Amino acid sequence: MAHSSFDEDIDISESEISEYEDKSYGKLKNGSQNVKNSDETFTCPYCPKKRKRDYLYKELLQHASGVGQSSSQKRKVRDRANHLALVKYLEKDLVTVDVPSKDSKPADETSPSVNSDEQFVWPWIGIVVNIPTRWAEDGRCVGESGTRLRDEYRSRGFNPVRVNPLWNFRGHSGIALVEFNKDWPGLDNALAFERAYELDHHGKKDWFANSEQKSGLYAWVARADDYKMDNIYGEHLQKMGDVKTISELMEEETRKQDKLVSSLTNIIQVKNQHLKEIEVRCDETTHKMNLAMMDKDKLIQTYNEEIKKIQSSARDHLKRIFTDHEKLKLQLESQKNELELRKIELEKREAHNESERKKLIEEIKENSTKNSSLQMAALEQKKSGENVMKLAEDQKRQQEQLHAKIIQLEKQLDMKQELELEIQQLKGFLNVLKHMEDDEDVEVLKKVDTLQKDLRDKEQSLQDLDALNQALIIKERESNDELQEARQALVDGIKELPSHGNIRLKRMGELDTRPFLEAMKKRYNEEEADERASELCSLWEEYLKNPDWHPFKVIMVEGKEKVYIDLLKLSCCLRASLHLVHSVIHLYSLLMRQYMF
Repeated sequence: MAHSSFDEDIDISESEISEYEDKSYGKLKNGSQNVKNSDETFTCPYCPKKRKRDYLYKELLQHASGVGQSSSQKRKVRDRANHLALVKYLEKDLVTVDVPSKDSKPADETSPSVNSDEQFVWPWIGIVVNIPTRWAEDGRCVGESGTRLRDEYRSRGFNPVRVNPLWNFRGHSGIALVEFNKDWPGLDNALAFERAYELDHHGKKDWFANSEQKSGLYAWVARADDYKMDNIYGEHLQKMGDVKTISELMEEETRKQDKLVSSLTNIIQVKNQHLKEIEVRCDETTHKMNLAMMDKDKLIQTYNEEIKKIQSSARDHLKRIFTDHEKLKLQLESQKNELELRKIELEKREAHNESERKKLIEEIKENSTKNSSLQMAALEQKKSGENVMKLAEDQKRQQEQLHAKIIQLEKQLDMKQELELEIQQLKGFLNVLKHMEDDEDVEVLKKVDTLQKDLRDKEQSLQDLDALNQALIIKERESNDELQEARQALVDGIKELPSHGNIRLKRMGELDTRPFLEAMKKRYNEEEADERASELCSLWEEYLKNPDWHPFKVIMVEGKEKVYIDLLKLSCCLRASLHLVHSVIHLYSLLMRQYMF
């Protein structure tokens, strides 16, 4: 203990302060010196003779910073080194437990020692005196700048706004005014600033006490008596602020808050009323748009149904044309084969007498004439078939073009409806922004101009779409007229086929009586053959009209339908007529079955 006391009596030099600071920091870090009393209070191990033993974290940090950075000659270099080590230990190794928040309460609630009726200079201002000055070459006093003092106080946690040195006719007066924030945390910083100097015995009482010569800086918070002083800082305080109590400031703040709340309440009520009106308008617009969309859907549905009916009718018509064409082609082939067989049969038959030979020559000539007629009919059929195919292809191409135009019209109509809906939404939003123009918000005005420009562009786009839609509708009608003209031309072309040829129109449900008459002439005389042919033709018409009479069977072979004839049911036909009559009835039955099913 004697050796330790001896070391404390011997001071160190300025060059050894950094080395001694590291040694003291090592002792604090390994626990040789106790700093923490509890979770919230701390103590200074280097000031055991101080009456104030318990500090908050911030208070201890301000005390250590003040002593460590003090320029007073009363402070030993050893004390400064120890307190600098304490600052380093507090900032690096201890968690801050007393940091003021932005929502700090007024000073009379957080600091019980402050009297709410005590008058302070507001905005909060601190007074620093005894700033070292010196005479410059021009004969004026110069001293420490306000910026350096402000940075020093900020590093100690006082957070001043600015430090204004006071000047008179001689130069720097050695006095500075420290401005703090105007809020309650600013008052906390000002009081902490004052307490730090009081703990270091450099407060207001120490400055005005009649004692030995003063050294170092003295500082305190400006109050009513300072405001009324007839000196340099009193005059500046009167220019910079006013004297108010904590209670008056709280009441003034309460009045301002009540006024602000009342104003905001009125604004909210007006805005809510505007909002309700806009909601009603939006609901009306939405209802109208829904009705318009329903009407549009109905029109589109009706239009699609009509288009489907037209397309279905055109397909059925083309199908019937191709079916008739194939049937006529099969009929011509069948008649040609029969005539060839007849020719061969007549050539093989020998005429026993002159009359029979003449008949044979006449039949051969007749068959030749018929064969040439069939060839001419085949050529005509081929030409008419090519014309029919060309007309069908033209009709199909026109239908595809018409379908593409219909799809384009539907897309244009959808785009038009979307543009109308977007325009209505932009108009509604524009009305909302117009009601907000009373706030004189520049951003809102810019947004209104932008929306108006977008609205004009959308309306121009809608007009362009309307013009395009009208042009497409006119083009669709022209195409439809051309399609109808092509269809009519196809029907007229079939009607104009020669009546004496083998390709012509035929009524369904009627049998050709010529094959029956030719067959009966070979068995009976001319009068009886006419009667027998009429009876047989009528009988077969009755058979074919009977839905319960089924001489044919349809069987699926390799995925295709094939028709087989029941010879038992047609045996009477084989007995009563020749092969030609049977072929005609077979062909007629096939045609009737295809058209019925």
